[in-house]
Amino acid sequence: MRIISGKFKGRRFRAPSNIPTRPTTDTAKEGLFNILNNYYNFDRVSFLDLFMGTGAISYEFASRGCTDITSVDLFPACVKFAKKMTDDLQIEGMQVIQADVLQFIKFSQRQYDIIFAGPPYPMEEIPLLPDMVLENNMLTDVGWFILEHSPDHDFTDHPNLEQIRMYGKTTFSIFTKTKISED
Repeated sequence: MRIISGKFKGRRFRAPSNIPTRPTTDTAKEGLFNILNNYYNFDRVSFLDLFMGTGAISYEFASRGCTDITSVDLFPACVKFAKKMTDDLQIEGMQVIQADVLQFIKFSQRQYDIIFAGPPYPMEEIPLLPDMVLENNMLTDVGWFILEHSPDHDFTDHPNLEQIRMYGKTTFSIFTKTKISED
């Protein structure tokens, strides 16, 4: 895996084999960040990475200047690896939390500009995640909730779906508090 842009551009890292993850592909990350670059100044956003896994998406935000990053995962090996990477890269403003993501969402009292969730594809609660985040008021007024999922999930009828982007077998569904544009 590698960091694709910013001050850590080109930095490669290998996650330990005991981390139960499915990393977002470089092609999908590049596509996602090409979209985000048009909407956000990374040095001014608060970012929440749910199901962080290796932390690759968090490192991309840090590499682009984001200094308000919260990364959450249940698995101790993921948390340990992300904390090590945070230290190795000397990332300031990145908080790594070991917690059940569904419980974290339920009890969070903070809003974020961008929330990214890359849950395990077989997770049964994937269809519930957009409503959980929105109902708990976790997004700022200009915030985006980006859900990475397989093409098996369809959110086209969700009232808060803003856009869908597909990169191979990776789909990003982007939700907002209120619909910005009509299709």
